Amino acid sequence: MAVTVTTRTGPAATSASVTRVSTTRPDQTSLGARPTATGTRFALWAPGASAVQLCLVAEDGGERRLDTVPADDGTWQLEVPGVGPGQRYGYRAAGPWEPARGLRFNPAKLLLDPWARAVSGSLDLDGAVRDHLPGQPGRIDDADSLGAVPLSVVVGEVPRPRPLAGPRPTDPVVYEAHLAGTTRLHPDVPERLRGSYAGFASPAVVQHLRDLGVTTVELLPVQHFVTEPHLVAKGLTNYWGYNTVGFFAPHAGYSSSGDRGGQVAEFAELVSTLHDAGLEVVLDVVYNHTGEGDRDGPTLSFRGLGPEWYRLDAAGHQVDVTGCGNSVDTSHPVVLDFVLASLRHWVTELGVDGFRFDLAPTLLRDDRHAVDLHHAFLAQVRTDPVLSGVRLISEPWDVGVDGYQVGRFGRPWLEWNDRFRDDVRDYWRGAGDVRRLATRLAGSTDLFDPTSRGTSSTVNFVTAHDGFTLRDLVSYHHKHNRANGEHGRDGSDANRSVNHGVEGETDDAGVVAARRRHARALMATLLVSAGTPMITAGDELGRTQQGNNNAYCQDNEISWTDWSKPWSDLHALTRELLRLRREHPLLRPPLHPVGRPVRDATGADLGRLDLAWLTGAAAPSAPGGVETMTEQHWHDPHRQLLGMYLSDAEEALLVWCHCGGQTVDVPLPGGLLGTGWRLLLDAGGDSVLVGGRLRLAAPTVAVLQSTDLPR
Repeated sequence: MAVTVTTRTGPAATSASVTRVSTTRPDQTSLGARPTATGTRFALWAPGASAVQLCLVAEDGGERRLDTVPADDGTWQLEVPGVGPGQRYGYRAAGPWEPARGLRFNPAKLLLDPWARAVSGSLDLDGAVRDHLPGQPGRIDDADSLGAVPLSVVVGEVPRPRPLAGPRPTDPVVYEAHLAGTTRLHPDVPERLRGSYAGFASPAVVQHLRDLGVTTVELLPVQHFVTEPHLVAKGLTNYWGYNTVGFFAPHAGYSSSGDRGGQVAEFAELVSTLHDAGLEVVLDVVYNHTGEGDRDGPTLSFRGLGPEWYRLDAAGHQVDVTGCGNSVDTSHPVVLDFVLASLRHWVTELGVDGFRFDLAPTLLRDDRHAVDLHHAFLAQVRTDPVLSGVRLISEPWDVGVDGYQVGRFGRPWLEWNDRFRDDVRDYWRGAGDVRRLATRLAGSTDLFDPTSRGTSSTVNFVTAHDGFTLRDLVSYHHKHNRANGEHGRDGSDANRSVNHGVEGETDDAGVVAARRRHARALMATLLVSAGTPMITAGDELGRTQQGNNNAYCQDNEISWTDWSKPWSDLHALTRELLRLRREHPLLRPPLHPVGRPVRDATGADLGRLDLAWLTGAAAPSAPGGVETMTEQHWHDPHRQLLGMYLSDAEEALLVWCHCGGQTVDVPLPGGLLGTGWRLLLDAGGDSVLVGGRLRLAAPTVAVLQSTDLPR
């Protein structure tokens, strides 16, 4: 591709020009700002630009503009002596101004370096949004105010985080947490550290995680993000952070160490602290779109460097399969290289243990925007020497055609399972059926092929950051989102929630008791199911968002974890469930239990199955003297009781789920299925063993163990 490049010295163009041909893809490790022995080497990929200026920004806001030199691989490079860590900078790129073709080169825009390892400042509305003057298409603005745009920062060497203490968890329990919101109200975190990386690393927070028994902390986005202009205009902020502009940079707003590179070291120390505690660190990452929004959004970086970054249709319009205004085009090889380089950076330089990919199917779309399950992204991640060894979790849907891909990512991926969420919620509100509940309890073999995928492939959850909290799920029938400024139109209307007779918070003791019991049953179902469980931070404490099921823009008490009034019973139950899960491998089987005969070490059949479903009735002539589910039972729409029998050569467990309103007496198995049953856990707290039967109060989940198992 021949490109005419006009060099510039300062704001005015000179008459000099150069023609270059881009023949190779750039080496991603050479891009960005790299300190040298005498200064800093800068390199930027912008193959369609006619000229690129490096702008070094002084403390008083003044700019020193330097011409960069084009190379054959589409990069613009310059080494500047005497420039070191902490220096703020940006780029101004000249070239064609044809927005209809995705070409928005505009030297009036000071652009963020996509490869910047740190970002200083944030976006506001003063001059940072419009690409041309109103009513004058094709004209460009005056130069941006430096207070309006984020700036790149040169970062020096940061010590690598300490490795994970102990082996990587083979049976992860994920704790999805907002880094800032977890500590904003924590009384034992120093006030100056609340909401920061250092605050999350505080002993009080780390001890809570260890005591709870989770293995993996999944942080909502911590790559540098900006708030959308429409939220700024309303006085709101993007709290969740799904609006990334700095894919190599820890978010500056979470730093207690300033924004000139201190955020990088502070994040690295957080990783070290969590690793020291034996906790994995997984990042929720957003490579499907950027913070530049739709065609009317701000030009902050990518859009001003060329059309290669975004999916465009034949008319040059942005293709949006994310619902966020744009879609990153990983069918372009350099863009794909960029994503992979960013991921490697967070692993090799900042020590993280894995990633959860927001709207992951967007990354698998080909040059015609169709989902391709053989996409180079999947192939390269699977074989990459760095990325193939980390934990990979997909949110396996986007909003485009064929965007729902649950169960189709293949090994080694784990995948969010929204069917688990929906079916478990339905059962416990009395609107589901036991067939779907059983499928979810046993690892969702309808979605995850048991011949090629282990049970850990399904990431089970009842709640997530997006939607009601666990407390709100049992306290509100409708969403209450007016604080978001969209007249209550945002957020899902399909919540599968109940309020137990009163909408919202109440002092009615009976209603509160029913809600807590319902919440305990939901948490217990999550943690006795085969798969990888994910707990939303604060659910174990009874955190409420006051009925807001889309609190993405609420950086306040609506979203923050309130540590002062916990639901202590739910917290204690969650700890006990996670202890049982650790101590009893049958609750976390690596392979899906499907009703196989259990055999001893010699291969002899022990007369029981690895999975059986019980009705709760006696059957003297049946194995163990208990009745197993038949087709008639499975299709009974009024059935509210289900027993799950699990066994191997060493142990037998029995899990009862009862969502009805009446106490029932259920017989316990005998003979080869095991005898001497003891009650390990009852989520309701009032079920008892009476002779050879279990008096099961409702609603509840109960777990029993055979103390005399034939071997």
